[in-house]
Amino acid sequence: MHEIRPISYKLSLEPDLDEFRFSGTVEISMHADGPAEKIILDALDLSVVYCGVFIDRRFVDCRFSPEPEAEKLNVYLPEEMSGEIRIKIEYTGEINDKMAGFYRSSFNVDGTTRNIALTQFEESDARRAFPCLDHPDKKAVFEIEMIIAEGLTALSNAPVMLEEQLDNGKKRVRFEPTPRMSTYLVFFSLGEFEIIEDDEDPRIRVAAMPGMACRGRLGLDFGRKSLAFCEQLFGIPYPLAKLDLIAVQDFAFGAMENWGAITFRENLLLHFPGITSRAGEENICNVVAHEIVHQWFGNLVTPSDWKYLWLNESFATYIAHVIVDHYCPEWDVMDHFVLDQTALAFERDSLHETFSIEIPGGEHIVINASTAPIIYNKGGSVLEQIEDYLGRDDFKKGIKQFLSEHGYGCADSRHLWGAFETASQRPVTRIMKSWIEQPGYPIMDVERKGDRLEIRQRRFTFLPNQSAQLWIAPISVRLYDERGGSKTVTSLIEAETTEIELGDGTVAYKVNADQKGFYRVRYRDRTDLERLGERLKHMSPRDRWGLQNDLYALVKGAEAGIDDYLSFLLYYDDEESFLPLMSISDNLHHAWLVLKEPEKRKISSTAKSLFERVLRKIGLEPIAGERHATSILRDHILWRTAVYGSKTAEDFGVERFESLMGGGLVHQDILRAVMQIGALHGCAGAFEWFDRRFQSTQSEHERMTILAAIGCFKDDFSIQTVLDYVLDKVPSRNRFITVGAMAGNPYAIGFLWHWYVANLEALEQLHPLHYERVIASIVPVAGLGKEKSVTEFLDHYMMQKDKARDVIRLSLERLRVNSRMRAHHC
Repeated sequence: MHEIRPISYKLSLEPDLDEFRFSGTVEISMHADGPAEKIILDALDLSVVYCGVFIDRRFVDCRFSPEPEAEKLNVYLPEEMSGEIRIKIEYTGEINDKMAGFYRSSFNVDGTTRNIALTQFEESDARRAFPCLDHPDKKAVFEIEMIIAEGLTALSNAPVMLEEQLDNGKKRVRFEPTPRMSTYLVFFSLGEFEIIEDDEDPRIRVAAMPGMACRGRLGLDFGRKSLAFCEQLFGIPYPLAKLDLIAVQDFAFGAMENWGAITFRENLLLHFPGITSRAGEENICNVVAHEIVHQWFGNLVTPSDWKYLWLNESFATYIAHVIVDHYCPEWDVMDHFVLDQTALAFERDSLHETFSIEIPGGEHIVINASTAPIIYNKGGSVLEQIEDYLGRDDFKKGIKQFLSEHGYGCADSRHLWGAFETASQRPVTRIMKSWIEQPGYPIMDVERKGDRLEIRQRRFTFLPNQSAQLWIAPISVRLYDERGGSKTVTSLIEAETTEIELGDGTVAYKVNADQKGFYRVRYRDRTDLERLGERLKHMSPRDRWGLQNDLYALVKGAEAGIDDYLSFLLYYDDEESFLPLMSISDNLHHAWLVLKEPEKRKISSTAKSLFERVLRKIGLEPIAGERHATSILRDHILWRTAVYGSKTAEDFGVERFESLMGGGLVHQDILRAVMQIGALHGCAGAFEWFDRRFQSTQSEHERMTILAAIGCFKDDFSIQTVLDYVLDKVPSRNRFITVGAMAGNPYAIGFLWHWYVANLEALEQLHPLHYERVIASIVPVAGLGKEKSVTEFLDHYMMQKDKARDVIRLSLERLRVNSRMRAHHC
């Protein structure tokens, strides 16, 4: 079959927000490389009423046949045609409630429900809104118009070109043509939007529900900074005349990079002074930067197939942190990158049930709890590794070359490696193929042999494996001498076993200096690890993080004992830094949930002692002028310390929570911990207060904080009440939040599996991403002690239904990891 390439779409839509229906007309101009008898388009849940082809200056009727199961529409041409072909299709569709395609969202004004309609097309849902060639490499120009009620505002990718009143009380809004772009980036919306904007070119605007746009000033200002940074870094001006940042309540993902019209969950764009914490502010800046990076990586240069989606998401993940770090260096954002991206990628990629960053296949990719940690987190971490290997200057040169060569077109991994090789004259393709095209990552087993260091690489997984995989890995080793000095040596290793010369006077060595490499390290001689522990205070927070986190991975994999980890934590007795402490807290909490007595008691004692010391140093209350990371750390540590039985933390939290219930104020940077402690303690009237606050607040950030807090009750009646509340009162977009919190609450875990099975039909109605998050939260911990029945149930479920299979498989493997860890250490 000859290739058919779209040239342009003329799309006219008339939505009805009362009936949640729309009618549409699309004219598609395309080019056929050879004779074509029919055009095969992508279409889903659309009722086509007319198809025509332009012949002799008029449209001639065409036969058509939909294939609903294949999501296709066949348009039969009256004769063989080649070259430029122009077809016209008239159709109707539903403005659905699935948070996919052309869908509806609601908000409340003075007790009245109002509706808006908007689009979410990534990965393959443009076909729900108009028949099209719905694949990233089928780029075209889009001319969009909407016929809407007079009092509403229409938004799309491009600026408004024409707005005219019609005789029926409606208006036609026509937008300027877009650049050449993929269907998944098309956006249109209508509703009662309030808009603020700055006065620079290109215009940046924030659109939100009435009365809310003023909350978008932080996002707007940081959007302007991010745009300037990207233009300088990439060497290409932003190509559109405007950029809209649009806050909506009902949204399945965090944000979406539609070209010129980025959509966000409200909590990731709107800032509420006195409610939004410092962590919330950082999230806003990071997500805004992430989506603006996409305006180049993804929008200007698009992956030629979905298997190369990592080119979009890995770059946006990594460069967004670089942007925030540039403008807010005091936030230590690159330490947060390690915790939020690299650590999560390590955990996900330590399973047998994983895959390569460059995903095999490519026809359709689903972003979920299985794929996102690889595409976003691991991909971003591997980019940091290659930047460290190349040096920042050559890394920047390669990026600029890649974007300039492929602007308004499509590219794949080979094009990026070629650009980096040209810029650096290094073997980037050979190196990166081992990281991008195969699953997993290596652990380096290291041992000193005289004046040489032997390094053996193998694939690391929590469960045993027989893999013979090898990686081409840039290795860095920091050598410490007896006088307290240090130097760093580097090497590119390819073989299973490599030796590096240590030199005279080396008394200790730290492999993966500064933790830029995506690999773990096992010191085969315990003495070598202890020597590093003695030098811990002279290391960076990243190195201190890496030593204990690699050791805990070995504990999870039954290659080290829990007592080994707890004793090594004695070296962290005076630790104050965000990164190692947050990681230690997460690791100890995981072990505490999974293991049984007496290990459970040892863990809580270690955690309580360490974290009470931290709180004595930094104080229970936020202090004006303190470091950004300290405020985030306190909120986390305060809650965890109360969980482990600290009377100081619990008394403080209860006192503040009771004040809050009485109308008092609590600093936003400890609000989450205070609410969690209030629930844990079971303060009188707590649940009723949470319900009232949840229903009355305008802040999505606060709603999400409340939903996490109500997952922390410990009495049976409250836990069951919360589980009922989640399904009855919580909007579907947020139900997974409370379930995730309860999966970290040892008092609630025992309820979760029965609740999941009993409410399976209702849970299946959630957005697929959210349903998968529920499964991923519940199974690995609630399945402990009932492994056989849980596994049999889910195996049967996967045989019967094509739902969440990847996430079910990884959740069952995590259950096996936890079960094996419990059996080994208890």
